[in-house]
Amino acid sequence: MTDVAQAETGPTPPEAVRPGGDDGAPLAFPFTRKCPLSTPQEYAELRDAGPATKVRLQLSGKEAWLLTRHEDVKRVLGDPAMSSDAKSPGYPLQFPVPEEVLQFIKFPFSALDAPEHTVQRRLVIPEFTAHRIQALRPRIQQIVDERIDALLAAGDTADLVKQLAAPVPSLLFCEMLGADPADIDYFRRYSEVTMNRESTQEDVTTLYAEMDGFLGRLITEKEKNPGDDLLSRLAAKNREEGADLELADLVSIARLLVVAGFDTTANMIGLGTLVLLENPEAADALRADPSLSRKAVDELLRFLSIADSATVRVATADIEIGDVTIRAGEGVIASNGAANWDSAVFEDPHVFDIHRDARNHLAFSNGPHQCLGANLARVQLEIVFETLLARIPTLRLAVPVEELSFMHGGHIYGLHELPVTW
Repeated sequence: MTDVAQAETGPTPPEAVRPGGDDGAPLAFPFTRKCPLSTPQEYAELRDAGPATKVRLQLSGKEAWLLTRHEDVKRVLGDPAMSSDAKSPGYPLQFPVPEEVLQFIKFPFSALDAPEHTVQRRLVIPEFTAHRIQALRPRIQQIVDERIDALLAAGDTADLVKQLAAPVPSLLFCEMLGADPADIDYFRRYSEVTMNRESTQEDVTTLYAEMDGFLGRLITEKEKNPGDDLLSRLAAKNREEGADLELADLVSIARLLVVAGFDTTANMIGLGTLVLLENPEAADALRADPSLSRKAVDELLRFLSIADSATVRVATADIEIGDVTIRAGEGVIASNGAANWDSAVFEDPHVFDIHRDARNHLAFSNGPHQCLGANLARVQLEIVFETLLARIPTLRLAVPVEELSFMHGGHIYGLHELPVTW
């Protein structure tokens, strides 16, 4: 492993880390990744100190229990006593939202419980089956090839985020939704602002309104003039299966797909490429044996854990986690990033190893709210990394790692730019 992705520091003595800060007060959360290609070192310290730690969210001021052990995180994410209802008083929202505003927000099914979650998720599941995603492989390969053609034609240096990482999922998802490719930049701006912790409440509120208006008009048009696209089929299934969802519900589903479909994959492409460039032996092995791509992608998802604090819940009943009792109504942050670096499950978790079997990572969450776009994300990442390494074998960073700008302020971790040369 290179110096960039150092191991987490050794455990802090138990007496130095209580269920909160040294003075018993909740720790400020989220933590910052001091080494850009590792999870926050606090996760390792807290894992050794106990099963759960009280934290206070820096923007919303809400308190929650932080879980850092793989066993506990996996259990909580699949526990029916843990609610995903974002309107519950104890839900650890990371943005400050006034109560009078919160009650009028239409959250997507990722922030709902059954039966609403079940009804909405069932409408979308057919769009992300393994069979349907495999059928998209030729088109994904074509998009990737076209972007690499353009990258090579422009010279011998490029910003890989702008030229490849962002356009690939953006182009694909615009086609899947049946939107005009001219709207790609608009979708991208929406994702960047709403997922950035440093965005003002005014910025977020304005873009929510703009995006909801745009998606509402697009869905209404699909209802009148359906095409062969996801939103048209979603609207048709809503009618045919008697789901009786309102337009606002369909808009919330589409909004979730926009954020989940663009930002996560784009940031994984950028960061994943950086990890491979910083681990040339892994890149060489993948280049020589593309059949390793599935393992490599799972290891990148585990290693980077770019949405490490996105898996949050609120308890609906008292639950015991080790010697800690989480009371009904208390919020929980089940950190998939901390779980993915748990040495009890992954030997030498700080080591990036594409030969590792990392299938039990929790980057896509677990339980009934597990990410249904996992198949699509994996296929895009496999094709991008296989193709990029094969077509540009001399690819390397154009600037020192220390000069790269990382998205420390967002809910999704990533790179602002990735200057490369070949």
